[in-house]
Amino acid sequence: MADMATLLLQARGVRACYESVEVLHGVDLRIEEHSVTAVLGPNGAGKSTLLSVLAGLNHLSAGEVLFDGKPVKAGTGHSLVRAGLCLIPEGKGIFPNLSVQENLWMMTHRGTSRRQVEERAFGRFPQLSSRRSQAAGTLSGGEQQMLALAPVLVSPPPIVVADEPTLGLAPRVISAVMEVFEELRDHGTAILLVEEKARDVLEIAERVAFLDLGHIVWSGPRRDIDDERLVATYLGASRH
Repeated sequence: MADMATLLLQARGVRACYESVEVLHGVDLRIEEHSVTAVLGPNGAGKSTLLSVLAGLNHLSAGEVLFDGKPVKAGTGHSLVRAGLCLIPEGKGIFPNLSVQENLWMMTHRGTSRRQVEERAFGRFPQLSSRRSQAAGTLSGGEQQMLALAPVLVSPPPIVVADEPTLGLAPRVISAVMEVFEELRDHGTAILLVEEKARDVLEIAERVAFLDLGHIVWSGPRRDIDDERLVATYLGASRH
């Protein structure tokens, strides 16, 4: 049952600023294990600021963020990574000047041998195998996203937070990316997808929150979303 699920990441009354302007205005959000949660909203809604706050990269002006029941403070992103939070930033999150092989070694948690990393990563994404010595920055956008996701599949963390993971990708590649997130969920990983485009994410999300001008204007199970609410959010009819 949903109310018995383990709560991994929570925002409570979060307020945060970008420079001197408040961007988030009392945001509440819950991320549970074995689930995919989508945060959707138009450009400028505050999605990236929310992600930075959740990942311990941005200061709060009020409220709190809890990871596994413990408070998250700005500047503690490295501690969150060690605790099992994996952030996949917009722009693929790779080291462009390193080879595909070197990226895999750099981004995979300790405790897994290089041989295991390569076997699992290239087994899941065989198209990367032939490019193992190639600089990651020379890969196509879809291949770069696969490379960013491969280490997460090799050693699934408790929670993955991804910012615009489908940005600029072809429909075929988007489907492959969504399959990866479904695999991770089946492993027990909690997934938070922060997206502007709703269609592809809504196909796999269990819970959805609409963010607009720094406010959560609606949140709940995916099955409760209606087309009128979706259109209102993206056309600005829900704005304060």
